[in-house]
Formats: sequence, structure tokens, C-alpha cells
Amino acid sequence: MPFDILLVSIARTLVEVAGFALLGQGAVALLAGKTREQNLFYRLLRTIARPAVRAVRFMTPRAILDAHVPLLTFFLLFWLWIALAIAKRHLCVLKGLAC
Repeated sequence: MPFDILLVSIARTLVEVAGFALLGQGAVALLAGKTREQNLFYRLLRTIARPAVRAVRFMTPRAILDAHVPLLTFFLLFWLWIALAIAKRHLCVLKGLAC
């Protein structure tokens, strides 16, 4: 596998992990309610998604509430995942590979 396609695949996998962690965190938050902070699985998912959420918090203005940052992070990760899929497909076509 060419190195550039490998890098795009790794980046896409990292985006998927963070996105699924945020999705799972939201599901556990809905099920656990106010006691979600005591839930071990919720804290694990929060730890996995924390780097992405912190990066988005750093990029966004203070006018955006902290409670909305995880949702914004999820949508940004979703569009980044789509962009990386398009980039991978483009690279595969350029190299003549069936990825």
C-alpha cells in the first residue's frame, strides 16, 4: 500500500474512533441521565474523545457554549471523515488501485 494512502487511512481510522466515542458518549448520557459522570463507560468514552473535543474548543470562539462543543465536534469529525474518504478514493484512482 502506498504511503500516502496509508496516512489517509490512519487519519480516517482515528477520526472514526473519536466519532464513535462521541456517539457512544451521547447514547450513554441519554440512558444514564444525571448520573452519567459516575458511569465508568461514559468516562472511558469521554477520555477517548477528549483530544478532539479540546481541539474544537480551541478553534471555536468563546461565544459557543461548552455544552455544545461535543456536538460540534461530532459534526466536524463526520465531515472530516467524508473528506478523508474522498481523498482516499482520489489517491486510489490516481495510483490505479482498487481500494
